[in-house]
Order: sequence, then C-alpha cells, then structure tokens
Amino acid sequence: MTNQYRSVFDIIGPIMIGPSSSHTAGAVAIGHVANRLFHAPIQKVIVRYYESFAQTHQGHGTDYAIISGVLGFDPADQRVPMAVDLARRQGIEVEFIEDPGDSPVNHPNTAELTLINSQKSLTIWGCSIGGGTIEIRKVDLNGIIFQPDGPLPIIFVEADQEIGTALDHIFKDNYRDERISVRVPGRFLYKLELLDKPYPEQVEQVRGMSKDMIVL
Repeated sequence: MTNQYRSVFDIIGPIMIGPSSSHTAGAVAIGHVANRLFHAPIQKVIVRYYESFAQTHQGHGTDYAIISGVLGFDPADQRVPMAVDLARRQGIEVEFIEDPGDSPVNHPNTAELTLINSQKSLTIWGCSIGGGTIEIRKVDLNGIIFQPDGPLPIIFVEADQEIGTALDHIFKDNYRDERISVRVPGRFLYKLELLDKPYPEQVEQVRGMSKDMIVL
C-alpha cells in the first residue's frame, strides 16, 4: 500500500474550484503536500507531467490547481485560477514540462513536482487516483530519497545529531513499520511510519530535538 490521502478534502476543505476531481482537486492536494514538506520560501517550481496529466493538464486546470496547492491555497479559494500568475508576481519561477515517457511511478495521472531555493530542493512524485484521492509514491529531499510505502501518518525528521534511540522511546509501540534512518554529512534524516496519529506532546518533544519535522 502506498502513502494515500483518502481525499483531498481530508487536507484542505470540502469545496473545489475547477472541473475535475482527478486533474484539479487531486492536483491541489499534490501541491499542498509539497508545500508542507518544503516548509521554506520557494524560488522555483518545476512541474513535470506524465501520461494523462501531460495530455490534459491545460484544459483541466491542473496547472493552476497544482500551483495553488504549492502556495497553500485551499480548493475553495477564489485565487485558485490565478495561482500561476500570483506565484510569478511573488518572484517564483514556474515551469511546466510535458514528458512523453511513461510515468516513473506507474500511474497515468502523475505529476513530478520540484520546489527549489538557494539552500534546499524537494521533488515529490504524486498520483491522482480519482475522486480527489492522491498517493505520494516517492520523495527526494536534498538528494535523500524516501518511498512512503504505507498509509498515513508518516513523519519526516531532520536532526543535527543521532536521535533514533530517543524517537524509539517517544513512539514506543506506535511504529507500523521499521524506522528508516539516513545519515549524510552533518545531519540525520528519519522516516517514521506510525500506527496512530502522534499526540501533540510527542510532536513537541521531537520538535525540541530536531532541525526540521514534517507530520503527514
């Protein structure tokens, strides 16, 4: 099973501006996940579409939908159709690419979304699987690749020192799968797949010892 939102409305509300749940509402959700994962000012956005998305993104409003998610708009926001222009007015470079090849994550409605600034880069591979439901099948954060291969909740943690033992103590029996740890020069990255949503006090404990933390 992949990292799946039951619906875009689980994230950002019950009303949608746009013609298609798959190509508009799902695209908003993919952009919104990227916004939450990047968690920093954005200088450039590159959207690479595959298969059905590549063929229909302009007519179905996918472009403005995915950028509105990147900007943090909800689907009912009246600014959604203007999102691309608004991003560019904010100094964000926006590029759309129609890739003629097959989806690298094996779904016809695939968007590869890259967010960049001078210190950070993030790429996510998101699929809109119908009815506003999306799956995030791959995440590349500054060259470190995670494949969220389970349902939510999933937590990404970045720290300046090893905190794996402390994380194990905080979450105890709440792990759904084995904790994944990646060490790179000067920092440690962790992916935690949990059985149940963490308590607020657990989140605060982790934030107190981490450089960055994202809860999905």
